[in-house]
This record gives sequence, C-alpha cells and structure tokens, in this order.
Amino acid sequence: MDRTFSFHLPPRIEFGEGMLKRLPALVKETLKGSRVFVVTDPGVRKAGIVDPLLEDMRQAGFEIRVFDNVKPNPRDIDCEEGGLAIREFEAHMILAVGGGSVLDSAKAIAVLQANDAPLRQYEGRDRFPKDVVPIVAVPTTAGTGSEVTRSSVITDTGRKFKMTVKSVRLAPRLAVVDPATTHNLPKGLTASTGMDAFVHAIESYTCKASNPFSQAWAKEAMRYTFRNLKEAVLEGTRESRNIMMLGSVMAGVAFSHSDVAAVHCMAEAIGGLYDTPHGVANSMFLPVVTEFNAQANPEVHAEVARICGLPVDVMPPREAAAFLVEELERLSEDVGIPEFGSQPGVSPDDFDRLAEASFINGSTPSNCRTISRADYLDLFRKAYRA
Repeated sequence: MDRTFSFHLPPRIEFGEGMLKRLPALVKETLKGSRVFVVTDPGVRKAGIVDPLLEDMRQAGFEIRVFDNVKPNPRDIDCEEGGLAIREFEAHMILAVGGGSVLDSAKAIAVLQANDAPLRQYEGRDRFPKDVVPIVAVPTTAGTGSEVTRSSVITDTGRKFKMTVKSVRLAPRLAVVDPATTHNLPKGLTASTGMDAFVHAIESYTCKASNPFSQAWAKEAMRYTFRNLKEAVLEGTRESRNIMMLGSVMAGVAFSHSDVAAVHCMAEAIGGLYDTPHGVANSMFLPVVTEFNAQANPEVHAEVARICGLPVDVMPPREAAAFLVEELERLSEDVGIPEFGSQPGVSPDDFDRLAEASFINGSTPSNCRTISRADYLDLFRKAYRA
C-alpha cells in the first residue's frame, strides 16, 4: 500500500451524559485564564442550556461575557461584530455553546480577536498570521461535528457565498459533549442535523482525500447514524439520541481529516444564496449525488450499503449501490426532509450560478467521481424535479 497522509487531532474530547456539570473543572484542567467569551445564539439560550452553565462557570471564578448574535447560517458581519466585542473584553478563551453555526462563528471570532477584519481575507487554509485563543466547544445538536473540526464555514454577505476559513489552529482545545443536550430537540432539527452527520461520514469515507484513519472513524459514524436516525426522530429515545451524538462526533473527526465532497459543495452554494439551513441542504442533495457517484464507483458504495446494515450481501456492486440510493431516499422521506423545489426562493434561473458556486468550492476535487459545472447543473435540475 502506497499511502502518505497526516492525522492531527488536537481536541480533548469528554463525552457522556451529565458531562456539562463538569465543565468548569474540565476548563480549569485544560486551559489557563479566567476571562471567558461565550458565543451562543438566542435559541440555545431560550432552551435553558446556557444560563445554568454560565452560573456554574461564575461560581468557579470565571469572568463571563456573552455574545449571542449568531444566525442559523453564520454571517461575516456578525462574526466581525463579535471580533470587536472579544477584543474589548480581552478574553483568555472562548466557550461556544450551540450547534454548528455557533461553533463555526466562535472559530471566526477567535480569528478576528487576533487578526484584523474583514474575515474574507482569511478564506482558505492557514491564511491568518496570528494565533488564536483556545476554544472550548459544547455542541447542542448531533450533526455538524464542528466541536472537533478545524474549519469555520461562514457566509460572505457581499458575495452571498459560503467561504471556509481553515487551520488546525482553529480546532477546539476541549470538546465537552453531553448528549443530554439533544434529548428535547424537535423532530425536524433532529432529522436535518442527523442527516448532516451521515453526509459527513459517507463523504469522508468515499472521497478521494480519505485515508485509513479517517475511513475507520467514518465507518463507525455511518453505522451509528444510519441505523439510529429514524428512531431518534420518530421516537426520540434516549439511547438513539445518545448514539446519534456519538456518531456525529466521529463523523466530525473523519471529515476533518479527509474532506467532504459534492453534496457539501451544492449545500453550501444554496446556503449562501438562499440561506437554507445547512443540514437540510445536505439532506436534500444526498440521494442524487450518491446516485451520480455510485455510477463511477459502485464497489465502495456497495460497501457503504453493507456498513449501513442493508441486505445487499448477495447483490452485485451496482445493484447494491442502487439499493443504497433507494434507502437514502426512503430515509429522507421517513424523517421528513423537505424537497429542494419546496425551499423558499429556489428558482431554476439560479441554477447556473449555483453550479458555478459548487464547482469552485474547495471540496469539488475530493469528490470520488470527477464532477464538472455541467454535472452540477444536471444535479440541481434533477433534485429540483425529484
């Protein structure tokens, strides 16, 4: 085997129900300093997760400042507002409590504490010169895996384009993952974030940038998420939600050490233009992209079907891959994923622009099947007609 790859996993991961009660002690064990800049959003605060944590942190001697102006698709202008606030506060660390939008915003704010605005000048890999304060990540959804990744995906409001700021220095120093934060999530959010986690897993497993380490994490993440999502959404059992959170973290490790691919490229394109929630966007395009990719690489997609527990052992690879696509469509329907054409603002007049935005996405070269602008255009049209 002729392989060369890097695998750098900075975060300390603390996982388990009740872990949030240990947050102040874990922060003190891991980091130095007392001034904590908290990044969250109004929805998470309303859910009652944040304020008890802040009280525990204050009781432990930490000085707190809260920034909660985070939108579902985080925007550069809000992150720049947060950058001004954190500079004024002179924080020693950032505590991010929320879903992927909050966690990605926290990373961007960390960049802007140490480096001048605008954020767009740091788009790409390792573009910011000065190091950032440590980040403590507390995810409240089982989906993005951002608590263990080194990327921040933020909407450039001027271009209506989702850009990525990426560096291993952005990986949180500490991830405190308590699956109890997901136990009361509504069905729709459980569905979209759970499908998001599965997309991370399947794309990291099948993409050209995968390696043996990332595939090992992705394999287990696919197994956990595919087999438990429907129960987590429809029945909301504690065990299924706990497993979904574990799968989400593992999928985050997987794609952070390989890449995502065409599903994400399309999802980020419509997220930038229409402000479509990221998990929903990924979910809508997964079946059509999987069908496209499986035509060129049926063997690996047949393997994905087996990992997911589908009854394909006696099927030839192409038949097994086609069965996988059918099951992904069925799962999306069962958990209530909406159709692309039903999303607000979607117009075929935009498809050329969306195809271009997808094609120039940095993850396009990682797709397991070579994909062109014309291919993206066809996929947008197919998803729209589905």
